[in-house]
Amino acid sequence: MTSNELSQNSRELQEEFDRDGYVSIPEFFDAAEIEAIRENKERFIRDIVPTMSETEVYYDDKDDPNTLKQLQNMGKRDPFFGSLLEPESKLSSLAEICLAEAVEPKNLQYFNKSPRISTPTPPHQDGYYFHLTPNLAITMWIALEGVAPEQGCVNYVRGSHQYGMRAHGKSGTLGFSQGILDFGIPNDLDNRESYPCKAGHIIAHHSLTIHWADANTSGDKSRQALGAVYFAKRCKIDERAKAAYQARLDAKLKSAGKI
Repeated sequence: MTSNELSQNSRELQEEFDRDGYVSIPEFFDAAEIEAIRENKERFIRDIVPTMSETEVYYDDKDDPNTLKQLQNMGKRDPFFGSLLEPESKLSSLAEICLAEAVEPKNLQYFNKSPRISTPTPPHQDGYYFHLTPNLAITMWIALEGVAPEQGCVNYVRGSHQYGMRAHGKSGTLGFSQGILDFGIPNDLDNRESYPCKAGHIIAHHSLTIHWADANTSGDKSRQALGAVYFAKRCKIDERAKAAYQARLDAKLKSAGKI
């Protein structure tokens, strides 16, 4: 999808986002763009990951580099990935269309679910981790390869952003330490949508939209994606609460031998 096409469809996209809490756009990135992202991802893993702190790099098995699960702060670490978040980029344009106000980029992440050993991502709301007032942010999930149901598709509860923050508690999942405690009420199950997809597909969701993903049970396929996070510029971050949460999380991961 080009920037012009984004602009032409802005009203429809904003209405869909307001109604459902997310928008789903196949072929947001074309084949050449995805190939460039993949090549730079491999370079990033080879050259930059060895210089990163243990709290920015997660593995399903920290003794096996082939089980890389998650990378943080890619946009801050590398000019190529930083360019994906620039004000005139397609990602920034989509964020401003969906939230209908000025935004600022906060993070670009890499996610993978390794076959056989990956765990499900628990139902959660990203806003729980953000510590924002108001809780107005957007996360974009970008498929770097085709994802069939057995690889762990992303699932959403349509319209769940309209009902506020749900209670969260410990999930035991690396990279997603908190999950919704009462997930599974009729409203959750009746409004579930699952998204198998091809490379280049993007799903952009509100920080209060409930979402989750199953484990990768394919046996031999990865499930690689990027995640881009933007906050509305007017949001205020509770820095003390955020720092305290991160410190508790890092301590738990170290005690469990995860980092």
